[in-house]
Amino acid sequence: MQSAQRTVLVVDDEDVIRETVREILTDEGYRVIAPLDGSEVMDLVSKEAPDVILLDVWMPEMDGIVLLRRIRREHPEARVIMISGHGSIHTAVTATKLGAFDFIEKPLSLDGLLATIERACGDARREVSAGEERLHAHGGGVGQPFVQSGFHGNGDSGVPQKTLRKSVVACGLGLHSGVSTGVILHPLPEDSGIHFGGISADATVPAHLDYVRSTDFATSLQRDGVVVGTVEHLLAALHSYGITNLLIKMYGEIPIMDGSAIEFCRLIEEAGVEEQQGKRPEIVIDRTLRVGGDGEDEIIIEPADGFTVRYRLQYPSPVGTQEFTYVYKGADSFRDQIAPARTFGFLRDFERLERLGLIKGGRLGNCILIDDEKVINTVLRFEDEFVRHKILDIVGDFSLIGRPVRGRVTAKMTGHADNIALLRQVAETYCGLGAKDSYPGPSPSPLA
Repeated sequence: MQSAQRTVLVVDDEDVIRETVREILTDEGYRVIAPLDGSEVMDLVSKEAPDVILLDVWMPEMDGIVLLRRIRREHPEARVIMISGHGSIHTAVTATKLGAFDFIEKPLSLDGLLATIERACGDARREVSAGEERLHAHGGGVGQPFVQSGFHGNGDSGVPQKTLRKSVVACGLGLHSGVSTGVILHPLPEDSGIHFGGISADATVPAHLDYVRSTDFATSLQRDGVVVGTVEHLLAALHSYGITNLLIKMYGEIPIMDGSAIEFCRLIEEAGVEEQQGKRPEIVIDRTLRVGGDGEDEIIIEPADGFTVRYRLQYPSPVGTQEFTYVYKGADSFRDQIAPARTFGFLRDFERLERLGLIKGGRLGNCILIDDEKVINTVLRFEDEFVRHKILDIVGDFSLIGRPVRGRVTAKMTGHADNIALLRQVAETYCGLGAKDSYPGPSPSPLA
């Protein structure tokens, strides 16, 4: 039961959904108002001041998006959760931009619905209770709590946990899927962790090493049917701004944007960063760990005062040999030195990648394209933009350890598979967990 009774206004033209939601929420201790006539909605919002409004997007006699605009205009403090049986990431993005607290796709997952309502009410840390047994009686599943795997770290002190001040959205193409997609970033309470989920809200996958699905050409995660691809650029930005608690709703693949992480930095700065009371302990590297070392490719981590990444890249002309050392000194250092560096690929590799069903979303504006003589589609942002992008990928992959790391990474001609293999060594050494098998794959990827 809730510590203080919350009021939920349910606006949906489907009788079965309206009454089922009413019954479930009443059992969970909520006061539920579910009018038959949608024309009463604005009067009820004024009179009842509901804590949460569940609003269907598509109704025969009214447009839910139009009603959302009116509610937000006349009651800007109202928390509206949009629901739809014909939803898409674009509808979700539109609703979020108009001020909706969240968007859920039908058919509703009742445990996902409860978790979303609890977040809207500020009650997101709901304990397992007899209420979940009632979910089974109504055909719903037990909700997956927003918890991160149990890393404890070995640092003497922790760093503050952080989330975003408000929800923000971004749209774009998936690099490998070619599908028009987007992301919606929602704040979460402390000790939640970072999670990816679809717009149905029925399952999430933690941004964590344990759920790495693939490292071929990008890092992807999977759990309980949720698959999310190309996570490294967004995670690099979140990690560098210290974001530890966040729900990321998306459709299949994180948009590639311009091939770098700079748009994600701008998105974070648009939302604002909120420091939370809890701390997250560091992992302090006190010995050398290594992957590779045969002279061709290698990645190691060793003790250092802070977090540093040094990468050496050797490709044929026109890329040549590049080396860069990045010393993390806060979000500004990442935004200025690493985030603008874009994904790059060689023209000779594109045909092969297309045969593999990849880079369907590759465009002249979202990667650096190189032939045997020169960059053919853009002007470089840095003379050594290629090696800086490899560092961007390492920063993103390192976020999957779930803790800040104090150590110096040195890498030569490595890729995502090597990064994950090293992280598994770190997890096994410092976190008391058995490392899973490393993920074999090309190193480095022809499409960085």
